[in-house]
Amino acid sequence: MASNKRPRFRVAVVGAGPAGLRAAQALADAGLVPTLINEAPEPGGQIYRRPPHALKNLQSPRELYGQDWKRAAALAEMFAELEGGIDYRPETLVWNAEVRPEGGFRLSLRNRAGTDETLDVAAVVLATGAMDRVLPVPGWTEPGVWSLGGAQVMLKAQAQLIGRQPVFAGSGPLLYLVAWQYAKAGGTPAAIIDSATFSAKLRAVPAMLSRPRVMLRGSYMAADLRRRGVPVFEGGHAERIETTDLGLVVHWSGKRGGGSALGDAVAIGHGLKPERQLADLLGCQIAFDAGYGGWLAVVDPEGRSSVRGIYLAGDMANIRGAHAAETAGELAAMALLSDFGHEASEQTGRRRGKLRHALQRQDTFRSAMERVFPFPHTRIAGLPDDTIVCRCEGVSAGDLRDAITNWNPVGVNRLKAFTRCGMGRCQSRLCGGIAAGLLAAATGQSVEAVGAVRGQAPVKPLPGPVLEGTEN
Repeated sequence: MASNKRPRFRVAVVGAGPAGLRAAQALADAGLVPTLINEAPEPGGQIYRRPPHALKNLQSPRELYGQDWKRAAALAEMFAELEGGIDYRPETLVWNAEVRPEGGFRLSLRNRAGTDETLDVAAVVLATGAMDRVLPVPGWTEPGVWSLGGAQVMLKAQAQLIGRQPVFAGSGPLLYLVAWQYAKAGGTPAAIIDSATFSAKLRAVPAMLSRPRVMLRGSYMAADLRRRGVPVFEGGHAERIETTDLGLVVHWSGKRGGGSALGDAVAIGHGLKPERQLADLLGCQIAFDAGYGGWLAVVDPEGRSSVRGIYLAGDMANIRGAHAAETAGELAAMALLSDFGHEASEQTGRRRGKLRHALQRQDTFRSAMERVFPFPHTRIAGLPDDTIVCRCEGVSAGDLRDAITNWNPVGVNRLKAFTRCGMGRCQSRLCGGIAAGLLAAATGQSVEAVGAVRGQAPVKPLPGPVLEGTEN
């Protein structure tokens, strides 16, 4: 159904996960017609990813989303009401973004059919989410090795398991969530190798009580996995992955020794990292966050970036999770409306205050998670030379060390230029932080001092046109 609303200025929301959906809803409720751009076929983001229509009847919402199924259903119902009143662009990639000299911003789009378009807007809410943060080990490029997020996509989007008895290795809430989802879907996790220690988890309990339901839910999943007989090795680090006639073997070490775990697949990951490439292209300021152990975009409490007219929401700004993403999306949209002269009621002001308070409470929980599940930066220096760091270009840790010794690069961007590490399909999204860690270790600098890899277009590989009726 067509909307009678007319926009006073054009605004885009990039990303249709929890943050993007709530931002689009708030803008539409204020009388605007936002352009909501979604790289995926369906809204919901990674956390509430929907299966293709042909597979919708294989799993119920409760099976797909667990205890969050009601939130997923509420967002889906909201979008069904919202869709007719906004400019919705599914299966569309924003591959470049620029600041226009005359004001505003220009987004370069490519849709599934291969059609290109530029979109000029006065303001943008970036809600592009996050991706896996992976520490490479020898053998991580072998067939059958997945990231935790990739394993979750297979389950949600294709109703398939990466294996019947996979090994899960890494750290963070996603480690237990995906393992538990696989157990609920009929798999039998062969082992969980968790680099976080029990003592660290125990110390963080007081801070995690800022969100007691979330803490209890995570505790329940971990306890249920143990009840099912899944071996859990806390304080263990994956050292290498080996392909054998029996399957994939993950060799791991810990303070009290080590061991190996055999499975028919492996999923690895150490938390998430923001997909902030578009913010980089638009010149948004970033800063090194010691707690997170990496670079994050600079935002104020309501999601304003350092560039006027650019608002950041959800995990692409701070890794807080899906619940906080909804809060941040609505708050960023309200900040946009206020900055561009939209009249706000007293009720709106109270709502903004409530949302800010909710994010502060969620930040307390996030800080606790970062202490419990830190990214293992100290292990980067010890990566064996034959470890592939950049799988797109086939650059190993040894290649990077040779370049550092021979060329003495002063920063990670020079190291990238010398080695092509980060010039492939992923545009350094997977390998950039690892290359920076190796450079810092080899030169005695801090990770902050060697800098962050500069983003450039296209931020992701451009999809070509769909060719129908062609023969193989």
